[in-house]
Amino acid sequence: MNPPRLIVGLGNPGPEYATTRHNVGFWFVDHLADKLKATLAPQAKFFGKAARAGDTWLLEPTTFMNRSGQSVAALANFYKIDPAEILVIHDELDLPPGGIRLKQGGGNGGHNGLKDIQARLGTPDFWRLRLGIGHPRTLGLAQQVVDFVLHPPRKEEMPDIEHALARCLLAWPKLAAGDFAGAQQQLHGKAV
Repeated sequence: MNPPRLIVGLGNPGPEYATTRHNVGFWFVDHLADKLKATLAPQAKFFGKAARAGDTWLLEPTTFMNRSGQSVAALANFYKIDPAEILVIHDELDLPPGGIRLKQGGGNGGHNGLKDIQARLGTPDFWRLRLGIGHPRTLGLAQQVVDFVLHPPRKEEMPDIEHALARCLLAWPKLAAGDFAGAQQQLHGKAV
């Protein structure tokens, strides 16, 4: 497997969204940028904030979630990055808070960011790092999904989500080397 050349965190721009569940992709890219000593800066031609760390680009689209593909496709096309060399980090309703799944391709599960990226790239065959935020029904909440993802995690959910982010950072050396199978083994195993 080729190492990823583009790491995309999904979220919505603006301070009013910064702490919401929908922005966990941004949280991961922020942590990774710190780890790699890279500084994300606005890049108008890529419709986002981007940074280069060696051969890898980090990207946070500054379009809203449902237009994420505009940013991803702009950078990928400019640098001739193949969809199989793209890793998208996003919130996942179908996993409990703190759950992690790494996979390539597949459906979009109704996630508007993934839907737009698939449409703009013309393929679903990019990698996804799915970070669990839970679903309002499985968490016993009456909130609609749209409202749920646009609110911060509850206090009792945050430690699990923060632990998942830390585990993903620990798996970064495997991901960076293109060892997706090793990263899956590390991330899909029981949290310690």
